[in-house]
Amino acid sequence: MDYSLIFLFAFLTILFSLLVLFNKVFNRLRTIILAGAVICFLLFGYNLATSAIFRTVFQGQGIQTDTSDSITQSQIEKTELVAENEISGTPKEAEQKFIIKESVLLDIPVISQLPELPRGCEVTSLAMLLQHAGVKAGKMELAEGIKKDPTPYKKKDGQVFFGNPNVGFVGDMYNIDNPGYGVYHKPVKELAERYLSEKVVDLTGSEFSKLEASLSNGFPVWIIINSWYTELPPEQFMTWNTKAGEVQVTYREHSVLVTGYDEEYVYVNDPLTNEKNKKVPKQNFVKAWVQMGSQAITFVN
Repeated sequence: MDYSLIFLFAFLTILFSLLVLFNKVFNRLRTIILAGAVICFLLFGYNLATSAIFRTVFQGQGIQTDTSDSITQSQIEKTELVAENEISGTPKEAEQKFIIKESVLLDIPVISQLPELPRGCEVTSLAMLLQHAGVKAGKMELAEGIKKDPTPYKKKDGQVFFGNPNVGFVGDMYNIDNPGYGVYHKPVKELAERYLSEKVVDLTGSEFSKLEASLSNGFPVWIIINSWYTELPPEQFMTWNTKAGEVQVTYREHSVLVTGYDEEYVYVNDPLTNEKNKKVPKQNFVKAWVQMGSQAITFVN
């Protein structure tokens, strides 16, 4: 603020008052002095209105003259909200704050895939997950509902031509004597969404800590692994030719429901062996899971 204007305004006001009081000035001079005083008053008012003191006082009453700070703060709050969630990637995954516990063991009934579904580990593990979510869907219903890749098995010039598990279930799920394989996470996720809609969360490609976060909050995780529960040697894999291109597979492919973990072990419901909370060394388990593409599905409330 320019305080010289204040002093000039005060001086002119006092001078004008004295001249009027003692009647020692002509009317024209008196008018000039009055006009100067009015101009100084207006300049003083403008200077005051644009001063830092004015802005500070009125901002305290809720009037903002600069929105840049408020926008920045809003962006920071949104960033902090996302950072607080261990499960992330989609808006529905950020609806609930997740905390990773040191150990978890969920009490979920095990369902056996046998004898009806010798190749039905994926849909049987999904049945356990859905039933924990309160959905009454049995393994046979899911076996019928899972998307299929009907490409027939054919071997020519030493090459195998068959279906793609990323597209749908490959081969015969019901009879082990017929050619068959299994299905990967995408068709299983689509099937789960028929029952749980937007509650389904695809954790495929995530770090294992995301699975631990889900388990810590009471949500089991459907995964693809292998039946040995350890990293497989290269000779256990083969390449198929499919309509969508080549795909690498292993007949050790397996699916289980992860029910818990601690520092040394991971616990699963295994539909093939019909074991509840089966204990598997954690380091081997994670390597086997990653080798199969880190495929995982869970849900949120």
